[in-house]
Amino acid sequence: MTQNEALDILKLGNNAFLTGPAGSGKTFLLNQFISYLVQNKVPVGITASTGIAATHMGGTTIHSWSGMGIKDSMDDKEIVELIKRAYLRKHFMRTRVLIIDEISMLHDFQLDLVHRICKAFRRIEQPFGGMQVIMCGDFFQLPPVTKGEVEAQFVTESQVWKDMRVQICYLDEQFRQSDRSFLRVLNDIRGGEVNEDTVEALTDRMNKEPEGFTRPTRLFTHNTDVDVINKKHLDELSGEEHEYFMASRGGHGLVEGLKRSCLAPSRLVLKKGAQVMFVKNNYEEGFVNGTLGEVIDFTKEDMPIVRTFDGSEITVGQASWEVKEENIELAAISQVPLRLAWAITVHKSQGMSLDAAEVDLSRSFVPGQGYVALSRLRSLKGLKLIGMNQMALQVNPIVSEMDRDFRKRSDSGVLYLQGLEKQKKEQMQKDYLNYLKR
Repeated sequence: MTQNEALDILKLGNNAFLTGPAGSGKTFLLNQFISYLVQNKVPVGITASTGIAATHMGGTTIHSWSGMGIKDSMDDKEIVELIKRAYLRKHFMRTRVLIIDEISMLHDFQLDLVHRICKAFRRIEQPFGGMQVIMCGDFFQLPPVTKGEVEAQFVTESQVWKDMRVQICYLDEQFRQSDRSFLRVLNDIRGGEVNEDTVEALTDRMNKEPEGFTRPTRLFTHNTDVDVINKKHLDELSGEEHEYFMASRGGHGLVEGLKRSCLAPSRLVLKKGAQVMFVKNNYEEGFVNGTLGEVIDFTKEDMPIVRTFDGSEITVGQASWEVKEENIELAAISQVPLRLAWAITVHKSQGMSLDAAEVDLSRSFVPGQGYVALSRLRSLKGLKLIGMNQMALQVNPIVSEMDRDFRKRSDSGVLYLQGLEKQKKEQMQKDYLNYLKR
């Protein structure tokens, strides 16, 4: 399905799941739909399962938005207490469309709990109390975090998923990778069809320096002490340290949530020669989340000047991350949108596009970890592979089966759209928009 076809389906009022490979523009499409709703003054709840994903869209976590917080379950009495909170009641009653990004990181019981809370606030027995729900994500990404030995269950196992008649929008255009041979490698891994050619293409990048890049970011599978590695490299540089401290405003709880979810550190220390990564999208300034570069100087105002690996020189100013509700700012933090980038974890790399990376997959321990790490890259020439075990190229077989089903259901959606006359489709979209604005 193309992005335009998916946008048409969302505008028709369907509960939908946007999915597709890394780099297929899922978040871009979500932002398009959000802009459409905001421009038409439709109240929209913008959430994600993780704080990092939420900040990309100017939203908050689904845990905070729904009021469930860190709880995995709530009884009827607890939900009744929740309903007494006026600020929650206000946004539940006003919200007409609920967005949940990175849905793959949410457990089945958590989605069911959000559904129960929505029903209780809105007093409507339909799924999510009658709100249109748009979920987005890719189940090939790392699964939900589990406690103890409990096996993760995806949201597709939830009762509400079965009840809400989800339209699948499977995006298959590729905006991150233009390297055809690399796309074949990623598709082989994703499809569970790894063969000799797949392995050969990757082993050809074993210990090979990325072309045109001096020091690629190192991706680790384990939560190694990345800060220690980055500090070691920083200490090796001569020259003056430049410190930048995060500023904040708004409610304490929301501010702390933003700090936890934002990849920019509270205290950033830079030197000339430091390898850095941008941690926010700013297309006008010429960088996106994951763009790599090197600090080459500082301005008189003490702002860093970064030369990216495509040769651009960017004077980096302060950036802000906000939590908004109906265009009203509830909290915000500001910091220079950089972090040291000699090393980063695979987990924290999710959602990024990297120019170059040195990837160690020799200790991969869950299916999909290798796919997540490799799919961060734009091309094979940006990859330096320093290790790979058998687990690295595996994906969850249950996810592979789900993916095949998603493709078929998405194809059915395309056929439905193609069967609609343009005038009728536009009238249906207009009618639904008027319904949302009531």
